Parts: sequence; C-alpha cells; structure tokens
Amino acid sequence: MTFLRPAIRLLLLCSLVVSCSQADEERNAYGEALGTTYSISYYSEDEIPLEKALDSIFERVNQSMSTYRESSDISRINRGDSLVEVDTLFQNVFKLSKEVWRQSNGYFDPTVGDLVNQYGFGPENGPKEIDSVTIDSLMQFVGFEKLELNDNLLIKDTPNIYLDFNAIAKGYAIDLVGYYLDSKNVDNYLIELGGELLAKGMNVQKGAYWTVGIDDPMQEVGQRELTATIELRNRAMATSGNYRKHRTDPETGAHYVHTINPLTGFAQKSDLLSVTVLAENCALADAYATAFMAMGFDLSKMVLSQENNLDAFLIYSTLGGEMKEYATPGFDELMKDL
Repeated sequence: MTFLRPAIRLLLLCSLVVSCSQADEERNAYGEALGTTYSISYYSEDEIPLEKALDSIFERVNQSMSTYRESSDISRINRGDSLVEVDTLFQNVFKLSKEVWRQSNGYFDPTVGDLVNQYGFGPENGPKEIDSVTIDSLMQFVGFEKLELNDNLLIKDTPNIYLDFNAIAKGYAIDLVGYYLDSKNVDNYLIELGGELLAKGMNVQKGAYWTVGIDDPMQEVGQRELTATIELRNRAMATSGNYRKHRTDPETGAHYVHTINPLTGFAQKSDLLSVTVLAENCALADAYATAFMAMGFDLSKMVLSQENNLDAFLIYSTLGGEMKEYATPGFDELMKDL
C-alpha cells in the first residue's frame, strides 16, 4: 500500500465561545521526526519538558518499528531473527493492525513490505522488475494471518515475511505524544505530524474547537486550495491521497490514483483521490485511511456504514471523470463553510 500524504493546513478559526482559565498560556513546539515535520500547540499554566519527551517517544518508535533503521526490532525481524523480544509499542501496533486487517477484509496488511520495496517505495532501492511471475513469488509472503504474537515474540509462518508498519506507526507516535500531554494534565492541545492530527479540548485563545483544513486533491503544484474545513472535537484525523499524482483515463476521462492492492500484489486503479478519516486515536485513523485508498469508494463506503467509531470524507472520481465528495453523517456535522 502506497500513498503520498497531502499537506493539511491548520486553520485556527472561531466556532464556539467557551470559558477558559486565563492562567493557561499557549505554548508551541516544532521540529522534525520520523522523516517529516511536526507542530504542537497546547495550553498549560506551566512549561512542561516537551522537547525531551518528544525525543524519547520518537526514538522509541524508530527503534521499535522503523524499517529505515537497520538496528531496529522490526528490521532485525525482517532479516529473519526469531529471538527479538518486541516492546509494548510493537505489540500495541501489531494488535491494532490485526484489528484493521480484519475489519478491512485484508486491504490493510503490514506484510506487504516486500511489495512496497519491489515498487520502490520502501527503504530498499527500486523500483525493481515488476511482472506477474515476480509478484506471484512475493505474494506467498503476504498475509497477516501468517503472523502470531506470542507474548513478546513474533512468530512467522516463514522467515521471509517482511513487515512494514509505516502506514500506522506515525499515527501511533502521535497518540503517544497525546498520552504524554494527558499525563501532564494538559486539557487543550493539537498535535500534527506529517499531516496527521490529534486534538483534545479547545483552541483556548480563539475560544473554539480546533479547526483544520483539507487540501483540494485536484489543485496544481504551488496552489493551496482547500476543499473542506472541519472542527476536530477530541478526535484524531488522518488523510491519505495521491495528491497531484492522479491519472486520467483517455477514453472515459475518469481520474485515478494507483496504490498497491495487498490481495493481488499489483498496483491498481482507485477512484478515490483523497480519504480523510476521523477515529478515536490516530493509529486507527492512519491505518483505515490507507486501507480505504486500496479499497476504492464503494467498499470504503460499505465499511464505514458498519463502523460506528469511524467517520470519513471521501473525494472520488466517477467513470465520466466527474469529481464528487461523500461525507459520513458524523463528518458532515463537523464541516464548516470555507
């Protein structure tokens, strides 16, 4: 499963007047982590040692789950080391991944790592040769049912399975930052990492819920046009989309993006140009946004009708090339006029 994360612009807009403690001050943190940038806004009476905590969180995530770090637990596991004792972070992400794998009928599958590398989207150089014979040979190592977590040991059906948590680990890292702020009794914050978000409470300065914007997937390079803004009320948000990477069918005029289908191993056309998911935590929002891009509009809409804890905003293209939008009722309630 591959996708490009679109930029999400944070818009601090006033939507609800609330009373707040004048003692709380707005505090901000900015930096780079996990191959992208982050920004955090929070309100607290006292300064908290956030920078040190962030360094610790991101280091733990990298050491546990980064396929770009040779010494990480996941890299050692991918090389066939069956004695790696995985930490709590790895165990939690594994369990969340299995949940989304089941609910998405296999469209979210972290065992696609070899396919990701074959198409040139992973840490290994590529793309490499892509044909039916090669893909078939790699598909024997794909399938989350071929993994089992036994306490702190990961059991594989075959040592050649290549695990890749990149489509969920960033969201989980955001959740860890949120847990840290919660532990410091911070009631109002907005965390953004690589376009993914976790919000709690209010933007105290504006007397409003945190309000964020979603980029228009059809805009040209250099443009910054929004297709929607929403109030983020104590939820997480993740957006997936091949922004500015869509292709047009010359016969029908339909717009498509390409993503790896873990059920076939091939990159396939998807009528979804953008998916924005709201969930109780960012790991789930991250994973489902990835799954929906592979599933396409119809299957995504079906899953959303069955999952009460998810809301989503889908931008898709019809066979005639017309771009349309669909929002679940819960998402629609949060949308604001541009």
